[in-house]
Amino acid sequence: MRFFLILCLSPLFAVAADTIAVLPFFNQQTAKSPNLNWIGESVAETIHESLASGGLLVLAREEREEVYRRLSVRNAAVLTKATVIKIGETLDAGQVVFGDFSVDGAEFGNTNMKSKIRLTAHVIDLKRFRETAALEQNGPLETLSQMEMKLAWLVLREMDPAAASSEDVFMRGRTTVRVDAMESYARAMMAMNPDQRMKLLTQAARLDPNFSQPNFQIGRMLFAKKDFRLASSWLSKVLKTDPHYMESEYLLGICRYHEGDFEGAAKLFRMVEAEVPLNEVFNNLGAALSRKGDIAIADENFRKALEGDQADPDYWFNTGYVLWKEGQFSEAADKFRAVLDRTRDDQDATVLLGRCLKREGPRPGDPRSEGRERIKTAFEDSALRQLQAELKGKKQN
Repeated sequence: MRFFLILCLSPLFAVAADTIAVLPFFNQQTAKSPNLNWIGESVAETIHESLASGGLLVLAREEREEVYRRLSVRNAAVLTKATVIKIGETLDAGQVVFGDFSVDGAEFGNTNMKSKIRLTAHVIDLKRFRETAALEQNGPLETLSQMEMKLAWLVLREMDPAAASSEDVFMRGRTTVRVDAMESYARAMMAMNPDQRMKLLTQAARLDPNFSQPNFQIGRMLFAKKDFRLASSWLSKVLKTDPHYMESEYLLGICRYHEGDFEGAAKLFRMVEAEVPLNEVFNNLGAALSRKGDIAIADENFRKALEGDQADPDYWFNTGYVLWKEGQFSEAADKFRAVLDRTRDDQDATVLLGRCLKREGPRPGDPRSEGRERIKTAFEDSALRQLQAELKGKKQN
């Protein structure tokens, strides 16, 4: 019910939400040290995740990569301010974070962990045509992790002072990561080949067991391959401080479901629902409860999902399915008709509608009537985060 209200209200706020694009920082010495281009991706990733953790609306890297392709911009290119603004406008972003870095000695090819690195960030507000003063961090390359996190805090404080805790509190919630692990992770995120990406992510996780992000990315890739058992082992390593923690628990719940651990799946979905009340979470919680025999509570959750999105035939199907299991044939038949109104060739809905009309209940051992609950795999929390950001903005004003 909570997310049903969000969906109804979100059009009122859609134009006011400020979205943020974070671009890869460019290497001032890229012509002579292209091997360091990964640093620019790493800095952008850290800032992106820190802003998202602070409740700001940050555009996904996939959206940025698509615009780069459309505008024929290379990820490692040194961008003019005009190009930065063009990218931001194409992304329909309200603000753009970009910057550059340089490493002492890189132009001569003699860098090491003691080499000094300078990171410089800029923020352009495209709505107010205003650019902030440069934000900088300097130090030896071996402290790159700390410098990235401090720079991320400076950017967060600049963009949303209310969302930024003190620097000490911000840093206390972050784990320092080995530079070689950061490099493997950044190169993985830049890799186009899935096998190469998996290899680099696994290497990053091996180099630094406390580095949470590779665990999530590996788990998500394995999940996409439907290797639920192996995906579970990686997703369960994602830390609570990781900005992807809720999504990892959601995916882990689906893994548990497919492994037949419906109690464990329901527990995970309940935890996610308490923080992120999305239609798909209600739906999956309902499916897990239905499989473990808690039909009445499953029905309640399926109805919440349906109230939130009546265009989705799966929500109509699941609601009809539990009603049919409870012997409420007339009401179940109405739900299956609604499924067929939206998806005419839905065979399961056709069969179950026929069973409802004949007033025939479940048959033990019948594969066409057992375990037909439908699970959602997408985790679409952007609308919820948008509303939360808007409500926070209204309070501040």
